[in-house]
Amino acid sequence: MSGKKQIQFGLMLHGPGGHMNAWKDESVPADASVNIDYYQSMTKQAEEAAFRFVFVADGLYINEKSIPHFLNRFEPLTILSALASVTKHIGLVGTVSTSYSEPFTIARQFASLDKLSKGRAGWNVVTSPLEGSAENHTIRSHPSHALRYEIAEEYLEVVNGLWSSWEEDAFVRSRTTGAFFDKDKLHTLNHKGKHFSVKGPLNIERSNQGQPVIFQAGASEAGKNLAAKGADAVFTNSDSIEKAKAFYSDVKDRATKLGRDKSDIKIFPGIHPVVGKTVEEAEEKYNAIKNLVSIDEALNYLGRFFDHYDFSQFPLDESFPDIGDVGSNSFKSTTDAIKKSAKENNLTLREVALQVTTPKSAFFGTYEQVAKQLIEWVEEDAADGFIFGAPILASGLNEWVEHVIPILEDKGYYEKTYTADTLRGNLGLAYKENAYRKEAVK
Repeated sequence: MSGKKQIQFGLMLHGPGGHMNAWKDESVPADASVNIDYYQSMTKQAEEAAFRFVFVADGLYINEKSIPHFLNRFEPLTILSALASVTKHIGLVGTVSTSYSEPFTIARQFASLDKLSKGRAGWNVVTSPLEGSAENHTIRSHPSHALRYEIAEEYLEVVNGLWSSWEEDAFVRSRTTGAFFDKDKLHTLNHKGKHFSVKGPLNIERSNQGQPVIFQAGASEAGKNLAAKGADAVFTNSDSIEKAKAFYSDVKDRATKLGRDKSDIKIFPGIHPVVGKTVEEAEEKYNAIKNLVSIDEALNYLGRFFDHYDFSQFPLDESFPDIGDVGSNSFKSTTDAIKKSAKENNLTLREVALQVTTPKSAFFGTYEQVAKQLIEWVEEDAADGFIFGAPILASGLNEWVEHVIPILEDKGYYEKTYTADTLRGNLGLAYKENAYRKEAVK
């Protein structure tokens, strides 16, 4: 290893790409979001380039205005399990909501993915921002933002407890004595809390990495507090190095105040680069992507962040409308940022909709320029790595692997190899000790 900080990449797998109309591009299958061959191909390519993980996002509510490829896509744990069977090294991270699922079931499902992949599973903990999600579940009223995070904190406590049900060597499977397990190494949770009552134990043993890696994606105050307390990695979004550095420092400082080390939590901004041999070529690619969307589609896309709010009722070329607290119980940090930017820059509704739908990434320009930016962000403590999600995935990933990663390799910031057998190991995270054994050692 070069001695320099090593840049790590995760690959966002959400069908054809990060743009709402990526499916229209000829470089991807029109049915990419439900095309297993495509998912396997992208994942294998990422593994060959030593990406640390693939990341599958999710949502629990759609309507006719949703992003097209969100109308028809795989459930995360199912597709990740399929990908586990055709890969050996790359991590497998999926999104599951704490507001609309049961802790025992999710603990079991992720532990199963972790076991069958030999320690490569990760869970992206979200609280589900879309209010319509309640209409698809027994809970008929969408919990408030504060309540969702209160539920999530207890939920994580339960799941972590269940993942410690069995000590590492509990299953002796002795045919000589007839003992299948050591009863002294079985631990029953017996959790009784405000939101959950879960007895346990979990009916599956621990994996090669102890337990799945916990990702967290909230950027609100409650989200950052949850991440600082219980996450191993944070998926975030920042459109400038200044904002990224502030977020990075904030979350890690919160973690240290809770007795954790800064290295215990990794920060991964999501990026949607547009690159080319020249700036002009990158600009041409950006304009081609921007032209995939109509203004009506852009309004729908914007409305999604505000719980599918109907922006078509307002004049396009007048100032962004004052919509009060709309969005505060949805994608709170995102909607707050959109309204703030619109006000500070005196933007029209048309300008906001088009910018939100096809934002020009902070990582825009020539291969060399973008590689230099990546290095700068890591060197200046704005990121530990990046979750790569190209607007058009197939062409974007090809270009990234062929042109940007080699520059990082040449400069000593990237090694196209895996250093461990587990996701935790490859992220530079320690094995997750069983809570009961760890307590006994103390």
